[in-house]
Amino acid sequence: MPTITMIGAGSITFTRRLYNDILAQPELRESTIRMVDIDEEKLAAITGYAQEVAQRLGYPTRVEGTTDRRRGLEGADVVICSIAVGTEQDRRADVFIPQAYGVEQLIGDTLGPGGVFRALRTGPVMVDIGRDIEAVCPDAWWLNYTNPMAICTWAVLKGTRARIVGLCHSVQGTTRQLAGYMGVPYGEVDYWVAGINHMAWYLRLERKGQDLYPRLREALDDPETFAKDPVRFEVFRHFGYFVTESTRHMGEYVPYFYKDAEHIRQLGMEPRQPREGWDHERWQQHAERLTQELSAESLPEPTASEEYASWIIRSLVTGERRRINGNVLNEGLIDNLPGGCCVEVPCLVEQGRIAPCHVGPLPPQLAALNASNVALQECCVDAILERDLRKAYHAVALDPLTAGRLTLPQIKAMFEEMVEAERESLREYTEPH
Repeated sequence: MPTITMIGAGSITFTRRLYNDILAQPELRESTIRMVDIDEEKLAAITGYAQEVAQRLGYPTRVEGTTDRRRGLEGADVVICSIAVGTEQDRRADVFIPQAYGVEQLIGDTLGPGGVFRALRTGPVMVDIGRDIEAVCPDAWWLNYTNPMAICTWAVLKGTRARIVGLCHSVQGTTRQLAGYMGVPYGEVDYWVAGINHMAWYLRLERKGQDLYPRLREALDDPETFAKDPVRFEVFRHFGYFVTESTRHMGEYVPYFYKDAEHIRQLGMEPRQPREGWDHERWQQHAERLTQELSAESLPEPTASEEYASWIIRSLVTGERRRINGNVLNEGLIDNLPGGCCVEVPCLVEQGRIAPCHVGPLPPQLAALNASNVALQECCVDAILERDLRKAYHAVALDPLTAGRLTLPQIKAMFEEMVEAERESLREYTEPH
């Protein structure tokens, strides 16, 4: 049975979900699960929870916890990674400094100024993890859930030899939403999706061989349905295809929506307001839920969610073939996106193997929307690998949302203010010049 290492296990809610997904697969219940986190309190909470769940359910799963990353990786067959790097002050700077300049970010973790600075903090750690994997478990498959997904995965692919595949739940989640919009059973929807993470496209959307796009266009014309997903439906109306990421995310990746406060309000997309102490309060709430769950007289048998990780591991172990969408290097997969960038494409998983599928060219308007994001991602990857803040500035200047709101001098001033606010977390980087 495999040894599965979970890095960033202190992210309690997500780790709990993935752990229960693994237990839900009978073929994986004899696995060794290693929980790794730099926060001893969070690590102890999730490790203790996982051990007690396995024991009470009578499963032979072995659960270990360690703050020593290399030790946790030794002999691993699969690595699952979901980390956040930086302080609460950094994350507030990601959102509030751009907001003061007029750049509204509802999420700010994948693209935009906030996404770039999150990548600058996270990317070097991801590359370090990749080098540890090269050293102690070079044959392991690394399933990455860390955002910014495309930038972090691309940096690892360019900077190491680790076998990494980036994973997201946007394809599964959006497919379920689309089934609801169209009044079609989720299990009967067939799709072929490709592009980049958070901006992949339903190139084919069918039910029993019949095209579902006409039915989706009917949903587009229903005001009540449109109001549930205004940005994505508007992109669909003008560009002809539905995109995988949510309205709140998608509005950040293009320059068309966050024009002024009134327009943002009309779309129902007011920005989040992180506050002092919010991170710790949220963690305490999650920890209390674990305690409440374990206080029950009996625990329910776990059921697997739609997250890909446990299904991938099951296929790697058993050879049962399945198709997922993964973030991988564009080596002739999407013809009209740059070679060597990070793309999200269908992948076939089987015994010991994850194989990306050739997609061919995207419709040109979709490739152009993707390419605007890829240009930013490439500058950011180079900034991470070279520790060069000048290239990071170029990434922010190329961001479609930022460029649609600010002049170049304004972007420069905003960037420098963000660097100053997050200086401690960026100390490895050279100064912009």
